[in-house]
Amino acid sequence: MTKQNSKQKRNGFTLLEMLVVMLIIAIILLLTLPNLQQKEKIIRTKGCGALVEVVNSAILLYEIDNERTPSSIDELISQGYLKEGQNACPNGTAVSIVNGEAVAR
Repeated sequence: MTKQNSKQKRNGFTLLEMLVVMLIIAIILLLTLPNLQQKEKIIRTKGCGALVEVVNSAILLYEIDNERTPSSIDELISQGYLKEGQNACPNGTAVSIVNGEAVAR
């Protein structure tokens, strides 16, 4: 028997190589997940500001059409100036009308 026949060539990965790869993937996930969660908070905050501006635009359109300021967000929704669900920000903060302007509270 020759040495070549006694040592067969193995294809594939060893257990140690797989563990190293899994460790690297876990470290990458641990480094990126907190950053993604922080970005989600920023996106929700900016989304709330954008929604307030949309509601302000709807208030202006309502005032032009009806020559008066709407009394509530629900009035804008019922008249078709806003869609259902546009009375609250993505972060859950309610949008209301105060002195003719939209505010998030």
